[in-house]
Amino acid sequence: MRVIVCPHADVADCIAAEAPARLISLCSAEGPEPLAWTGGPQLILRFHDIEEPRPDFVAPDAAAIDRLLAFGADWREEGPLLVHCWFGISRSTAAAFILLCAADPDRPETQIAQSLRDAAPEASPNRLMVALADERLRRGGRMRQAIADIGRGRLASTGRPFVLPVNRSAVEARERR
Repeated sequence: MRVIVCPHADVADCIAAEAPARLISLCSAEGPEPLAWTGGPQLILRFHDIEEPRPDFVAPDAAAIDRLLAFGADWREEGPLLVHCWFGISRSTAAAFILLCAADPDRPETQIAQSLRDAAPEASPNRLMVALADERLRRGGRMRQAIADIGRGRLASTGRPFVLPVNRSAVEARERR
């Protein structure tokens, strides 16, 4: 199992190259429509890339994180899960981190965050999304701290596609519980 993360500009190429089983599109509230995709289940979440509520902006909220977690929990297909946002730096990297933490609850959050940093030096996961997931997954602040520990990613105008492995045995063990 693999999670692929990319910016919006690379979605079509990643779909062609990787044949994902599922697609998560993280879009701005009023942004363009995501790629029409018929290759499997697709989750579209619409909110701005902000880390605290602000007037005239749609912030990520607990309902969006619940939908993300449920979509990830339903992923049983052999193919990878592709997640993208506009730049592939903040919302999509947060989603990937959240999905990996949910899939492998026994793996330390610091290890997952470091694997994210190693794969994507420009990753700056959306801290509000991570904080909401930390609460939902009852991680006691460990997810937030792990992301704080890796710090902001290097300055980049856009991310590049990258892959994170998912521990299949952990997913299977979680399903047996």
